[in-house]
Amino acid sequence: MPDYILSCCSTADLSAEHFQKRGIHYICFHFYLNGKPYADDLGKSISFPDFYAAMKNGAETSTSQVNEDEFVQYFTPFLEAGKDILHVCLSSGISGVSNSAMIAQKTLQEKYPDRKIYIVDSLGASSGYGLLMDTLADLRDGGMDIDTLHEWAETHKLEVHHWFFSTDLTFYVKGGRISRAAGWFGTALSICPLLNMDHLGRLIPREKVRTKKKVIARIVEQMQAHAKNGADYNGKCFISMSACEEDARAVADLVEAAFPKLNGKVLINSIGTTIGSHTGPGTVALFFWGDPRKE
Repeated sequence: MPDYILSCCSTADLSAEHFQKRGIHYICFHFYLNGKPYADDLGKSISFPDFYAAMKNGAETSTSQVNEDEFVQYFTPFLEAGKDILHVCLSSGISGVSNSAMIAQKTLQEKYPDRKIYIVDSLGASSGYGLLMDTLADLRDGGMDIDTLHEWAETHKLEVHHWFFSTDLTFYVKGGRISRAAGWFGTALSICPLLNMDHLGRLIPREKVRTKKKVIARIVEQMQAHAKNGADYNGKCFISMSACEEDARAVADLVEAAFPKLNGKVLINSIGTTIGSHTGPGTVALFFWGDPRKE
């Protein structure tokens, strides 16, 4: 058994069962639905279908990150048990949570000087961040020590590709990411924006693709262009989606046909309540290992 804890935030958007099976610990973000507070606890407090149905019906949502005091409380039992910690955070390009974790790290390092506490900014989100965690668990299980694993994570984290599209622009307008006029015309013309995460972990619009059928094909083309070893890609592929499983399945089917050496079937997860509070329903995200992300 390793002498360290592998940990992340709930925003890695894997299931509770997946985290447990892989021995990955996690701390929950928070969200508010019509002013009522909830933990982003992987669908336990409120199911994903109920959450997205509430959004479709006009519910107001907001989120809050884990603060430094919560990190101190979360990390302390591990340290008291004599365990070192490698904690990977949601991208600093969309959240300040890594700063909170690093403040907690400094506080606890003074109290537990013999323990190692590493904080990694994933520069990723949702199940792309989850794909990084899953791979780190593989390396840990293969015997990699915490120092080497920390170095590996920092060296390779930008090789996880994150591509997103949305078939519902309502919440992009609501969140101010596109104008009301652009949202109206986009909806009228069946435009589905295609976005990805850049080297700073920011979500960047890349293309405006007309019709859902074309954007589903286009997102798979991006994997064909960037996946490690091209059509011989033999890594894992994760998808996350917000209340649009049919669209996610269509992407998965194309990926499995295009990459016959894939490591298992494509794993489809739900976009969690923190990320989903900003995307709304109708978003599909595709994640895989590839060439290093650039601007």
